[in-house]
Amino acid sequence: MALVERSREFTVAHVLASRATADPERPYLFHEDATATFGEIEGQAEALAAGLGSLGIEEGDRIAILLPPCPEFVVGVFAAAKLGAVIVPLDPSLSETELHYMLRHSEASAALTIESFRGVDFLQLFEGLFPLLPDLQYLVTVGIEDLWYDDRIFPFGDLISAGTGRDFEGPRIDPEKDLFAIAYTSGTTGKPKGVELTHRNLVYAGSATAKAVGLVPDDRIIGVTALFHVFGLGPGILGTALAGASLVLQSEFDGADALDLVERHRVTVHYGVPTVFATELREQRVRSRDLSSIRKGVVAGAPVGEGLLSRIRDELCPDIRVAYSLTETGSTVSITGPDDGAGTRVATVGRPLPETEVRVLEKDGTQLPLESLGEIAIRGPGVMRGYYRQPRETAGSFDPDGFFLTGDLGMVDDEGYVHLVGRRKEVIIRAGYNVYPREVEDRLHAHPAVREAVVVGIPDELLGEIICAAVVHIEGAIVTEEEVRDWCGTTLADHKVPDRVRFFEELPLTGTGKVRRVELARMLRSELEGGRS
Repeated sequence: MALVERSREFTVAHVLASRATADPERPYLFHEDATATFGEIEGQAEALAAGLGSLGIEEGDRIAILLPPCPEFVVGVFAAAKLGAVIVPLDPSLSETELHYMLRHSEASAALTIESFRGVDFLQLFEGLFPLLPDLQYLVTVGIEDLWYDDRIFPFGDLISAGTGRDFEGPRIDPEKDLFAIAYTSGTTGKPKGVELTHRNLVYAGSATAKAVGLVPDDRIIGVTALFHVFGLGPGILGTALAGASLVLQSEFDGADALDLVERHRVTVHYGVPTVFATELREQRVRSRDLSSIRKGVVAGAPVGEGLLSRIRDELCPDIRVAYSLTETGSTVSITGPDDGAGTRVATVGRPLPETEVRVLEKDGTQLPLESLGEIAIRGPGVMRGYYRQPRETAGSFDPDGFFLTGDLGMVDDEGYVHLVGRRKEVIIRAGYNVYPREVEDRLHAHPAVREAVVVGIPDELLGEIICAAVVHIEGAIVTEEEVRDWCGTTLADHKVPDRVRFFEELPLTGTGKVRRVELARMLRSELEGGRS
């Protein structure tokens, strides 16, 4: 843990360089049948940085990364850090419309992308996007096909080879001030917002989480299923390197394969959203594996019920911690500890990380005393610099004392534990992804057969919450649930498409004409539970 303790002044590049110097032969990444050491990843990152630098990529430039979990993603992160560039980590499963918006908004000048993923040809996709993205100059592709490339498209391996042994100019980075990542998250209006995270934001999140979990060099970690997410960047990539531990990667999550990897690599630490754990528990019942190597884990990213938490502890991970994580805070805010009892782990999300302050505020912004219910507000080293190119949105997201206003409802008890009660903002957390009803509702309202539409989240043991759309169609119109879901899927990512569509003659309204969302959610939940019984 020596590097964890020394990480305050580290840039992202320093994290890997320091570990590679101390432990060059220690395994860092396990992926498919390959193992990559810290020294190997450092060498590849140096070469890629030189290759990108030869193309004119320099300090401050945006490099989008559209890759599933793989070593090339990690190399891309550290190569960008060495150049002083800013990464824009994006989910490769997003729709073309969403990718276009984020690439254009971030002003990405280069993109590191997979050639093909889930049936999508990304070279073809970018061929259509290039004319629409005036800032985008270069594409670096990861794949195995023997394809023809023009002077703007380079295979990842070729750029590594071109940069090997070449020098490049390293920047002067202030970890506290200089931007390293623009991570996109949906806003309350449903439009994506680019969260500006500095080197310090992410290195702090990685080091503080590693220390809280108690990572040691012999640990092997699984469950980081989305490296583009802040938890994958901070606690995943950086926290693992700071601790000198190893990360087991899956390009696509599969519960059975994940358990096989746990048994094969003798995994000791398991991260994940509730969906990951629920899926693995189901697979373990189908075919039992030896999972005795797992000693602890962290569940975060979505609500987790008492029943699921108990099963995780009893059947999979004896020391399971619960964490509270947000994109705008660089990931982890609070986490339960090793001495916390089962009741505390069910009822709370633990105490804040060191240097992180949590307040509870009244609607008017005044601070509430302990045990009072209000909006959770956070200040600390992990809190974002702001929303990219949105100064008004940024100003409205902080109180006068510099606390970030989360929109989450909760309280802090007299022992310092954070309790989450609900969400002032209407975000639905489905399988660890934030989905804002307004974005889905806007798409539904665009359907020619839809008159009204309201989207609510319903608790679900596997996904945390599922998305339910209540739809009133235009008189005489004929439309099915499948047609509505297909309509949403043409412009929305898969995780934003409603899981259920329920048709109503009229929606329940208040006296002022507003939809009674709580009542509607209760009705839908009752119907779903009745259908399962």
